Amino acid sequence: MTKTDKKRDKAIREALTKACEIALQRNDGFQWLTHEVDYKRFPQSLSVTCVYATNAELKAADTASLCQIIGEQLAGIGIAFKDIQRQVGFDTEENRRG
Repeated sequence: MTKTDKKRDKAIREALTKACEIALQRNDGFQWLTHEVDYKRFPQSLSVTCVYATNAELKAADTASLCQIIGEQLAGIGIAFKDIQRQVGFDTEENRRG
């Protein structure tokens, strides 16, 4: 990872941490989020996964507003997408436990 990539990754982590803090306050059942990125194909390769506690909570969730929160935080560091919903996926703790 280049020095530029490390700086960008730090900025992304900070922006997503802010998004997570906001989401925890506003979204029932939201637990945490994570991201993956291949800097050779950045920014198209950036993907964010938001995890809810249960499938029922995810089904009831306003995922569009969570995508908006994430999009706003990333835009604040100069990363903007035409359709943020393509970069954000959703999962649940229920599904991860099997």
